[in-house]
Amino acid sequence: MSLYRYEGRLAEAEARGQAALERALTLAFWDALERGPLPPMAALEAAARTVGTLYRQIASLHGPAPRCGCGWQPEPDEDLIRLEAMLAAALIERPRPVLADLPVAGRA
Repeated sequence: MSLYRYEGRLAEAEARGQAALERALTLAFWDALERGPLPPMAALEAAARTVGTLYRQIASLHGPAPRCGCGWQPEPDEDLIRLEAMLAAALIERPRPVLADLPVAGRA
């Protein structure tokens, strides 16, 4: 297997993993709101605190004496900027049209 194909498979697996995590987090968030009473901003604050806690925990496993062999090195300042950028991008991202909702433009 070529390096290009191997890297492609790794990227696909990572994308699937991210999508599964996003679905699980979304379901947990909406479930918490439905069980209420929990204002949406309070739920979002709890989610943000949880992400911060998860970062701190995983960073502690990857510090000067890493207990994980994946090679990731935490860079708290850079990582915070990256996480803030992802949050900002999600806030301003417009919903993408779903193929089924698009008007028919011809025949195949």
